[in-house]
Parts: sequence; structure tokens; C-alpha cells
Amino acid sequence: MHTAHRFVSLLAFVALAVAPACAPPDRRAVTSGVAIVDDFGDTVRVGARPQRIVSLNPATTELLFAIGAGARLVGRTHWDTYPDSARLVPDLGDGMRPNIEAVIAARPDLVLLYASAENRAARDAFRHAGIQTLTQRIDLTQDFARGIVVLGRVVGDTARAIVVRDSVLASLARARSLTAGLKRPRVFWLLWESPMLAVGSGSFLNELLETAGADNIFADLTAPSPQVTFEEIVRRDPDFLLVGPSRVAALPGDPRWRPLRAVRQRGVVTYDTLIVARPGVRLGEAAMYLARLFHPELRAQK
Repeated sequence: MHTAHRFVSLLAFVALAVAPACAPPDRRAVTSGVAIVDDFGDTVRVGARPQRIVSLNPATTELLFAIGAGARLVGRTHWDTYPDSARLVPDLGDGMRPNIEAVIAARPDLVLLYASAENRAARDAFRHAGIQTLTQRIDLTQDFARGIVVLGRVVGDTARAIVVRDSVLASLARARSLTAGLKRPRVFWLLWESPMLAVGSGSFLNELLETAGADNIFADLTAPSPQVTFEEIVRRDPDFLLVGPSRVAALPGDPRWRPLRAVRQRGVVTYDTLIVARPGVRLGEAAMYLARLFHPELRAQK
């Protein structure tokens, strides 16, 4: 999958649950636990309190740590870097079209997959191997709010999941309140240059901009990361150009970007990708971080 789309689909201590090396995973049908309709529309019966979980989605990895189940992880993708403890979990590669053999070798009793058409074959392969597989598509704030409660049910701690959910939603509400009366700058969020990809209304990044008191110039495009033309960016004339840290230094001096008013008037700003990365437990922190970028008067706010 293209790196840009990985990014879009694409923010404690770890004690790995280790089964005896000689013991194969239990392939018997699950007869207890919870039944969940996943985001592929399948009814999945997950065994009670799975102890060996492979999470192939950075968002679900983050949420598992947040609800106290990080110690049960025995595999992640190489994009799962938050919290720091996630780095101690074995890296099994990519989350889209994952390495089937590597995941099975980790002997999981549950695999968490991002619900993309590209992962249907992996879902089928894991289930054929007798591994319970749950798909979730966490792209928006409402997906986060729903998804964390589902994971709470899966790991046996719904109460903690609800506490985390409510805390994140409250922090988003506070950021929205602080920016409600402020002038809203118009922002172009550049995700990729070749092809030119913007943030659309189907992404939580668009929600973060709105909460941070800014308007996304491509909010009328419903895809999470629509392809746009440079001419259309110039026509829409944003106040700010939001870019990743790898491009912030070079872009203002690139003659291709000089026609943009935001570039000529020092409106190019960057962001911390570790904070503004995924629809997880740092959503409220990310919204306030962006709010301070666009509204200097808020920088004194804690």
C-alpha cells in the first residue's frame, strides 16, 4: 500500500504474556466470551479475556495500552510507536496485507485488523488457521468512542474503557469551547505531494481542525485523503499550509509553491506527528496542540 495511505489510515511497562514454547495455540472453537459484530459485519465470538493479542492497527494498539491491556500484546505493526511501551512489543511488519506467517508464528488467540478491503484475505487466512480475528475501522472520533468500548468488552474491562472514552471526549469539548469565539483561519493540510493528497472530511484530522478553531479548505471532499490539484489549492487560497516536519524547511523555498499566499506570507506551519497521528487517546491533546498553532493567544492555556 502507498506510504501516504498508510499514514492516513494511518498517537507503561510491557510484560509480554508468554505461553510455553512447546504449547501450540488452542485452535478449538470458542464456546465462551463475548459476541461482537465487527466492522466487516461479521459476528465474532471472542474468548473470555484473550491473553495473546496481535494488534495490526496503531489505533487499537494505543487503545489497548490505555485500558490496561498492553501487557497482553504479542505483536504489532512497525507504525505502532505510542506509547513508548509499544516499542517493546514484537514488530510483525505492516498492518495492511500483513505477513500472515509472522502473525501466526506469534501464536495469538486474537488478531485485531483494520477493516479495509485490503485486509479481507488476511482475515480469512487467520480464521482458517483457527485464530479469532476482529476488524475495526477507527477513522473518526465517533469510531474511537465506539471502538474503545468494544475493546473494553473484549479484554474484560468495559468500565475502564468508558472512563478513557469520556476523558478524551471531555478534552475535545474543552478545546472546542476555547476556540468557539475565535477567528477561524482557512487551512490546507498537505498529506502527500506526489500525488497531491489533502485532508478531507472523512478523516479525524478534519475533525481536529474544526475543533481547533480552523476551517479545512477541502472539507467539502468526503474522502479521508482526496487527491487534489495545485491549481485548486491556489484557487481556494488558504491562510495556512500545514505540512509534516520533513517538508517544513524546504517547502517555502520551493518555487513551485510560491504562488500560494500562505507560502509568501510565512503561513507554512508544521506539527508533531507523534501527537497528531491517529484517532486515539491523544485526540484532545492534538486538538489543543493545533489550536495553539493557529491561535497564539491560547498558548498560555494549559
